[in-house]
Amino acid sequence: MYFKKKEGVVKFMGFVKWANEKAKNMDIWDIGLTKFTVLFATLLIVKFWPAIVSLDWYWYLAAAIVVAIRPMYRFFGA
Repeated sequence: MYFKKKEGVVKFMGFVKWANEKAKNMDIWDIGLTKFTVLFATLLIVKFWPAIVSLDWYWYLAAAIVVAIRPMYRFFGA
């Protein structure tokens, strides 16, 4: 996948490769703290925009299942 800019072509996969290499330096504590960071950032967004929590509970469950499919497949399957 490539994104075009005025100067040329920026390789998006180069960023993904770089991020994967950086993630290899993380241990279980770093990953856990990253999850808590996302949790608190989400709470901050909800605090500033309360309308986002006005959906019914099953929409959040459906979104959680859809987002969890790939990680669970890679963890348990491949």
